[in-house]
Amino acid sequence: MRINVSEPRGGVGTLDVTSILSLLGGLICAGLGGELFVRGTVGLARAARISPGIVAATVAAFATSSPEVTIAVSSALDGVPQISLGDALGSNLVNVALILGLALVIAPVRAQGGSLKRDLPVALLVQVVLLVLLFDGRLSRIDAGLLLAVFLAWLFAVVHEARSQRSAATEVLGEPRPSRAFLESGAGLALLISAGKLIVLGATGIATAFGLSEFVIGATIVAIGTSVPEMATVLISRWKGHDEVGLGTVLGSNIFNGLLVVGIAAAIAPYEVGFREVATALVIGLAAVALIYPPRSGIIDRWRGGLLLALYAVYVLAVLQA
Repeated sequence: MRINVSEPRGGVGTLDVTSILSLLGGLICAGLGGELFVRGTVGLARAARISPGIVAATVAAFATSSPEVTIAVSSALDGVPQISLGDALGSNLVNVALILGLALVIAPVRAQGGSLKRDLPVALLVQVVLLVLLFDGRLSRIDAGLLLAVFLAWLFAVVHEARSQRSAATEVLGEPRPSRAFLESGAGLALLISAGKLIVLGATGIATAFGLSEFVIGATIVAIGTSVPEMATVLISRWKGHDEVGLGTVLGSNIFNGLLVVGIAAAIAPYEVGFREVATALVIGLAAVALIYPPRSGIIDRWRGGLLLALYAVYVLAVLQA
């Protein structure tokens, strides 16, 4: 079944219902898979006695970034790596401006822990590095190598810190039983892999029907869909009073997206993209991350949440009008 739709410039496109069903199925798989994977991997980390901050920045962040990783591989192999770039940049904005913005509007967030001091500057650096690399409108394999090298350096620092402060972790998320954690991790990963393929298939079909670029679709619809795991993690950790977990997951996920996801896509298939198309996402993303820099009190006030939501609204309008 196909549906005729009006394109932005007056033409008529054909929207395949299969694309809609694929996208919806992918979003559902991403949400369920991310939640299961987060619970399972954090449960395994608890059994290994890793502190909440390290768990959030690595295990939970990797789990919630798995949809973006699978999309990066799938879209690059399918010849549309721009989807992964739009998804990565859009997801980073969703993570900070939309998800943290909503969390802050509900209540102030306490930002504490050494991991925050380490990850926040790196999250800011990611935006600057991508701005410089994308200035010429192309991401080469050399650029990809640089991004992956920075990612490995950050990961090495995290692992080193985990070893130096390894101790009994407080209750974070998930169940402490390793057997259940293994099952949840496996089921979640399977759903996330399926989500990556379904979302790329559906988003590509919708982009063609509406005459929108792959980057725009990736930066809006796909970005929100693949950020469902981060939203679940932030809300659950906020509800349980573990603000460090929510902040660490968001910052860690942004680092994974900006360095690992974009690096993998460019390494598989170098590509060109208009600088003006990505500059808006990068500049607003930089402003959003800077806005959550905590004061000396360590309390991020609710008014910042309103500004973050306003930034996200500006970003969506700018992308749709590009």
